[in-house]
Amino acid sequence: MLLSNLTRCIAVTTLLASWAIDFSLAEESPNRPNFVFFLVDDLGWADVGCFGSTFYETPNIDALCNSGMKLTTGYAACPVCSPTRASIMTGRHPVRVDITDWIPGMRAASKHEPKYQHVDDRDNLALEEVTIAEVLKQHGYSTFFAGKWHLGEQGHWPTDQGFDFNVGGNSKGSPPGGYYAPWDNPTLKAKAKDEYLTERLTEESLEYLDSRTAAQPFLLFLSYYNVHTPITPYRKRVDHYREKAAQLFTDEAPALPEHHVQSRTRQDNPAYASMVAAVDDSVGRILDRLDQLKLSDNTVVVFFSDNGGLCTQRGGGPTSNLPLRSGKGWLYEGGVREPTIIRAPGVTTAGSESDTPIVSMDFFPTMLELAGLPAMPDLHCDGTSLVPLLSRTAELSPREFYWHYPHYHGSSWTPGASIRDGHWKLIEFYHFGKVELYDLKADPGEQRDLSQKDPERRRQLLKKLHDWQKRMHAKMPQPIAS
Repeated sequence: MLLSNLTRCIAVTTLLASWAIDFSLAEESPNRPNFVFFLVDDLGWADVGCFGSTFYETPNIDALCNSGMKLTTGYAACPVCSPTRASIMTGRHPVRVDITDWIPGMRAASKHEPKYQHVDDRDNLALEEVTIAEVLKQHGYSTFFAGKWHLGEQGHWPTDQGFDFNVGGNSKGSPPGGYYAPWDNPTLKAKAKDEYLTERLTEESLEYLDSRTAAQPFLLFLSYYNVHTPITPYRKRVDHYREKAAQLFTDEAPALPEHHVQSRTRQDNPAYASMVAAVDDSVGRILDRLDQLKLSDNTVVVFFSDNGGLCTQRGGGPTSNLPLRSGKGWLYEGGVREPTIIRAPGVTTAGSESDTPIVSMDFFPTMLELAGLPAMPDLHCDGTSLVPLLSRTAELSPREFYWHYPHYHGSSWTPGASIRDGHWKLIEFYHFGKVELYDLKADPGEQRDLSQKDPERRRQLLKKLHDWQKRMHAKMPQPIAS
């Protein structure tokens, strides 16, 4: 249960005081690892080569994958951005921090023919919440943030949540003013006409690496605006993909029906491909600089996305998440499963792979353990450290995964929730008054609904989901009075 703001504030103040006492001990550990966290916006599970894409080319991300561990079943805590970002920062479920929709979210439009009222949640990450940046900073880390923040208005920006530096992070979910300068970003002024946003964020990150205090460990959190809409060609790379598409495709790919809308069935959009390439170029430049500065052997690198690729809309989205079903905004696997890579020197084995499910709340406790810091389960209460999994010293204990998305979304998703227990997954659609059940081991594409064939499992999972919602005091959508 969430503490009241006053109680929470007192608890956080006490924790911060205890960390201050331990700070001298942190200074005695000069070999704490650095962290580089790449968070890509709206990148689909299959949008990089090492996860199956053949149209998009991602040699640098693939090389990172080959040098660390590929986690094939990495989940975002929500199929949209702000809740997942909050879960990464806090190690807490979106329901617990009361951010269950992108900020500020949308009210159901008439095209949805809504049956449920809007569910109000927070429009910012509460300052009482403790972020991974705050914890690391208290233990002597320098903390740098670049790119998309989308966790509240000014007063709730990265520098209010534990980051020493903020380049480009603000309240907006898509790039203010677009990807090419002159943009309209209140925390990043353009240096030149037609400057490309991703290149600029990369340059700022490289400058930070070059100018930081060498003896101080750091967290560099590079949160790309790519590949969020508006889909805008990266001019340096788009011609290559236009030529590639012309050679490979001679017809339009058929759309795949998804409820009352459609999903894209093929990765063939040159503009989108060029945006993926811009991210890959950036990742390569950052990793090369780590090598040049002789930091790679003591730097943990994480690569992740905040939700699935935009695949499902009335006319289909810009990418395809096949073989996974649907995409951003939806609780099918295509909406919540993310391309996940972790390289932890001395812990992960190059080229290793795990299909054990993990979730975005796990990064907080994992980073603490990798940094040699004590776990803080009262904070990251919904995550677990992945170090045993990364080092292959032990299996993680079995656990259930829950998603609560009681909102309407522009992808045409309607309110619902889901649970994964073992290899079984259940999705409850409030708007349609139905439940679907899938065996992900036999059917990862969620094509065969077993809810009628296995009513007892359906009942058990539905009860678990409802019990969890009650324990978490999840806000449930209320029917619109007829």
